[in-house]
Amino acid sequence: QVRLVESGGGLVQPGGSLRLSCKASGNIVSIYGMGWSRQAPGKQRELVARITSAGTTNYADSLEGRFTISRDNAKNTVYLQMNSLKPQDTAVYYCNADVKRGRDTSNYWGQGTQVTVSS
Repeated sequence: QVRLVESGGGLVQPGGSLRLSCKASGNIVSIYGMGWSRQAPGKQRELVARITSAGTTNYADSLEGRFTISRDNAKNTVYLQMNSLKPQDTAVYYCNADVKRGRDTSNYWGQGTQVTVSS
């Protein structure tokens, strides 16, 4: 099996920063794309950022350059650096990864980590 575990969420004041981490473990041959999505109360889950195994990134337009996604392939870990946080960034943040196990590749999701931006 493959497991994705997020960490780094919490309560932060507007304008503050947080760094989320997500580590994949299990029977992994390789990891292709990794990403972060978020779901705010009463809203649909939305893509925040994605990064390929080669390091190519893409972001939701609404972020205005405040977030940065990165990864450490040796550690099977993806990060999300979030700066200039706003109350509207409050959501549960989920990581996901396209993981190759044997001959098959599947998409896996973490359990989510809560980010609350409030004064």
